[in-house]
Amino acid sequence: VQLVESGGGSAQAGGSLRLSCAARGFKGREYCLAWFRQAPGREREAVASIYIDDGATDYADSVVGRFTISRDNAKKVWSLQMNNLKPEDTAMYYCAAALGALVGDSWRKPSSYWYWGQGTQVTVS
Repeated sequence: VQLVESGGGSAQAGGSLRLSCAARGFKGREYCLAWFRQAPGREREAVASIYIDDGATDYADSVVGRFTISRDNAKKVWSLQMNNLKPEDTAMYYCAAALGALVGDSWRKPSSYWYWGQGTQVTVS
């Protein structure tokens, strides 16, 4: 499985950006897909997740109402629409995929995910 990210870049506070992650080599439908971010000197944190099969989503409290995760199963792409960006959203963003269902808050743990993208930088000023 290979995950390839696109999007990202720079934006003004209050602006929008969209990240996409293309999956290659996926088989089956029991995957949890997620976005994480990591700012310099900080731990990697979960931003949002979505299940391929039923589209159920979870969000970090800091992005609720501003970010939306979605997936296109036919294209095997999932995206993160980021609106009303804030300087504190500045980080390297990573897409990740886990096989199977994640229990409770496991979706927030990087160790739950098997596959990772290379990361894409988001800078908000």
